[in-house]
Amino acid sequence: MEKIFKLKERNTDFKTEVMAGITTFMTMAYILAVNPNILGDTGMDRTAVLLATCLASFIGTACMAFMANLPFALSAGMGLNAYMAYTVCGSMGYSWHVALLAVFIEGIIFIVLSLTKVREAIFDCIPLSLKRAVSVGIGLFIAFIGLQNAGLVVQDNSTLVKIISFKDHFTTSGICALLAVIGALLIAILYTKKVPGSILIGIFGTWILGMICQGIGLYKPDNTAYFSLLPSFEMTDFSSLGKTFGKCFSVDFDSVGIFNFIVVIFAFLFVDMFDTLGTLIGVSTKAGMLDEEGKLPAIKPALMADAIATSAGAVLGTSTTTTFVESAAGVGAGGRTGLTALTTSVLFLISMLLAPIFIAIPSFATAPALIFVGFLMFSTITEIKFDDESFTDAIPAYLCIIAMPLFYSISEGISIGVISYVIINLICGKAKKVNPLMYVLAVLFVLKYIFL
Repeated sequence: MEKIFKLKERNTDFKTEVMAGITTFMTMAYILAVNPNILGDTGMDRTAVLLATCLASFIGTACMAFMANLPFALSAGMGLNAYMAYTVCGSMGYSWHVALLAVFIEGIIFIVLSLTKVREAIFDCIPLSLKRAVSVGIGLFIAFIGLQNAGLVVQDNSTLVKIISFKDHFTTSGICALLAVIGALLIAILYTKKVPGSILIGIFGTWILGMICQGIGLYKPDNTAYFSLLPSFEMTDFSSLGKTFGKCFSVDFDSVGIFNFIVVIFAFLFVDMFDTLGTLIGVSTKAGMLDEEGKLPAIKPALMADAIATSAGAVLGTSTTTTFVESAAGVGAGGRTGLTALTTSVLFLISMLLAPIFIAIPSFATAPALIFVGFLMFSTITEIKFDDESFTDAIPAYLCIIAMPLFYSISEGISIGVISYVIINLICGKAKKVNPLMYVLAVLFVLKYIFL
């Protein structure tokens, strides 16, 4: 272990690294309950999605351990899975096979870009205000999905959406919505008190409360829209993975416009790129791993591990696999080497045995996790300047943020943010501060609205 991970050089030891790896896993294991629920809405088999998520997380995190020797863990990215389910497969109407192929190609492009400095160049061309706005917008989008999954937000003819009537539907959707509120408060309290695995505890706590309510008659399953909350303890059906494995290559391109497909790939590419680089820089700063110039020495192999995980995950049957900001929990527990990541990856592999339990978790129990993760991403808004001198940055950031939940699309928020940034700065006499690549991006997005 010393030879592979250089523990002494980084002032750590075996026990500290293993405990840090366990801590990281506990803080991000909620994805095993949330991802099957989200991607299941596309028509994908939930057990297959969970197995694919476990395997992709294992592969990506193990690559991070051995290629970059960094304590970062990877799994199906929040926001990216929602984009695939509710934008690509939802509003855009593509099948999940097409979406997985787009993710696979995105991963291949990232592998190529990770061998060069192109990925960093694209990252640098986007203004910091828009990078932060993307994170905030995705946070609102995820929270909105969580409120819907909880049953708190329902459709209304006059106001589009409204809060559920607890009294009229108390024994079904009403009690589920109430339990989701309790779960969100539980997560918030545990997270504030720095309890490891607070999000995962909140999910299971909400589920257990639901089972208690069913036992005493407050929740009444009708076996149509509302089913029993009690789990069935059975062996994992590993053959389910065959329902998604390799299906990204069975796409009928006659039903998919090539330009539309390129737009989907670009949207995945854009969101994943900023999410990964932002996470790597943020967590590396916390771990004190950046050099004097503020750069991460092992960023190339780290980006390569991320790219490999993305393509592997698409083949297995899950949305974009990316570096998780929850890795900061392991770093906070003392993790400094790839041994932390290796520990986390092994735990993801073992989790495949618990698939029936994770699959049985109802959507109202995972909703609090979505709402709280949305808060964590939304907190980036404090880093956007809103003073008079920064309006040419702040207004496009604002438009980017509100477009994502209101238009129910991450890519629409990115498009509007980029276009408005270029136009506002160009007309306001600040064209010099706009990177030339931003003009290219703006033109591409305008062409998308003209021809799509």
